[in-house]
Amino acid sequence: MPEISKFYGLIILMNFKDHSPPHFHVWYGDFKAIVTIKDGIVKGEMPQRALKMIFEWLELHKVELLEDWELAQKGGKLNKIEPLN
Repeated sequence: MPEISKFYGLIILMNFKDHSPPHFHVWYGDFKAIVTIKDGIVKGEMPQRALKMIFEWLELHKVELLEDWELAQKGGKLNKIEPLN
């Protein structure tokens, strides 16, 4: 699963040819979650503070995430996305 971004201990990953809806995976220590790109639905567990950062980053990079999703569906090389500063 390729890493597309990393910030404040959060690791953002996306699988190749994964199931719909478009989403990304987040690892933070022992926590793991899946976040849908279009509507921000979360499956899994993540501390509230981490979720705030994830949602802020998601809003800034939604277009890039959807582009990476399309690349991943085709098995292409994913682009790195700027971390949250």
